[in-house]
Amino acid sequence: MDFRDKRYHFEPGEYNGKRVIWIRFEKDNQLISYLRNHTKARWSASEKSWYITDNRYYRELFGLKPVIAGKEVLRKIHAKNLPALKRFQEQIILKGYSENTLRTYTLEFAQLLYILKSYPVDELTPDRLRGYFLYCHRTLKLSESEIHSRINAIKFYYEQVLHREKMFFDIPRPKKPQTLPKMLNKKEVQKIIEVTQNPKHRLMLKLAYGMGLRVSELVSLKISDIDSTAMLVRIEQGKGKKDRVVPLPESVRLEDMRSYYKDYRPKIYLFEGQHEGQYSIRSAQQVFKSGLKKAGIKKQIGIHGLRHSYATHLLETGTDIRFIKDLLGHQSVKTTEIYTHVTDLSKSKIKSPLDSL
Repeated sequence: MDFRDKRYHFEPGEYNGKRVIWIRFEKDNQLISYLRNHTKARWSASEKSWYITDNRYYRELFGLKPVIAGKEVLRKIHAKNLPALKRFQEQIILKGYSENTLRTYTLEFAQLLYILKSYPVDELTPDRLRGYFLYCHRTLKLSESEIHSRINAIKFYYEQVLHREKMFFDIPRPKKPQTLPKMLNKKEVQKIIEVTQNPKHRLMLKLAYGMGLRVSELVSLKISDIDSTAMLVRIEQGKGKKDRVVPLPESVRLEDMRSYYKDYRPKIYLFEGQHEGQYSIRSAQQVFKSGLKKAGIKKQIGIHGLRHSYATHLLETGTDIRFIKDLLGHQSVKTTEIYTHVTDLSKSKIKSPLDSL
């Protein structure tokens, strides 16, 4: 028996923000046993399917077409299209986009340039572009979010670099699955904080939840950003390079903050790493993951779930959605409105007016 067995069906996709290969088949103990013995596949209860990390080894094992790594693609771009790539990157820099956007857009645009080989990207017609995106759907089997990312990058080149606004007139965007933000209930948040004994880690989790911070904002907090008298914290250059001010939880100021500052004496950043620089995002994510495990919570959720939980719990206590929008640093209230759907989970607590007759 091997993975050429036609009962196995393999499909590249995305799960929890990572590239995976979905492995689908009718329930069969022999197929499950073989899969477990030869891979590190895991079961997703929400998707009702097995999945494995998408990498070169498993693609070869399953007989799937290999995906060329981003850096490798950059090295294989034909000389004719290298000037286009340079203009593309320079325009992103001049627009003041983040390093992450520069990196992501570059890799997405490079995939198109790699496919074109010596054909000049500036000479592509709308029909040929449409054909390329069909190739991304049918052959590469990219997920909806991957297609959106690729369209955004290529659209940027034609509209912001070449100033051709009609190139994407007949190229529809795929509908994204309407997924709800993953969140924790109040008891789960409390339990994670309680089992986290390290004072620094405990304070990190409290602030991430208590102020609805992104992990990048959490590790970027500086001592100078905190006004303990006014009970306010300045979140500097959040997503979209926007500053905002959020209230500092009173319990944190009166208890944890004073104790933490006395014991750790941070100099610039509130949370410092081993060499006095800011704490790493990866380490902060690991702090949350460790707390989740110690608390015995089985949900597949990352530290960003604390921010989602903050927003949802504010809505549930009657906070105006416009205030929540500002606290989260959202540009549009439409982004914040997704939390109104999450609070549907609490509708079971609502009593029918019939019961009060």
